[in-house]
Amino acid sequence: MITVALPKGALLEDSIQLLQEVGLDFSAFLDSSNRQLQIDDPTHTAKGLLVRAQDVPVYVEYGQAQLGIVGYDVLREKKSQVACLVDLKFGKCRMSVAVKQSSPFRSPVELPLHSRVASKFVHCASEYFESLDLPVEIIPLSGSVELGPITGMSEAIVDLVSTGRTLKQNGLIEIEVLFESTAQLIVHPLSYRVNTGGLKTVVEKVRSKILALV
Repeated sequence: MITVALPKGALLEDSIQLLQEVGLDFSAFLDSSNRQLQIDDPTHTAKGLLVRAQDVPVYVEYGQAQLGIVGYDVLREKKSQVACLVDLKFGKCRMSVAVKQSSPFRSPVELPLHSRVASKFVHCASEYFESLDLPVEIIPLSGSVELGPITGMSEAIVDLVSTGRTLKQNGLIEIEVLFESTAQLIVHPLSYRVNTGGLKTVVEKVRSKILALV
């Protein structure tokens, strides 16, 4: 039996639909009355774990799950020791730098030295500004980073953007895209090599399914 780590939130429904199409049914997680965090596939060939998106690569890295689905943004931030095998093409968004519309800065390199940048993605933000050789102070926030510039706590933010509606409604604009992000299929490297529970077969089914959509 293989164990699959599934992300709570925006990627869950598409993840479950994809796995159903390759023969693994974890649709019980979509039942609002269900409070279980671990369920078996009806065929008892796989087990599903419902975890926070940020924790998916952690469960896979430590071997509690052999397979996982998670956004590329989380992989960049967590730097977990997992193998990323298939771009699943859904959950498209981008990691961006944004400032207030009234800000005089229209490019990250225009930000003053030692500016404050609020972000949930501390490592991604730090790496980006280090690549610019621009020293900034990264302020870690766990939510509503848009409030950083609004309250004057920060000059800019680094955050995920999908439609851009939230930024617009809060008077912010994007000034740079760091990278694009989509859902990724990840595996525990050793489990993949030894083919635990027929893991390679599942991965190939997913890869074939995605290639058929391209």
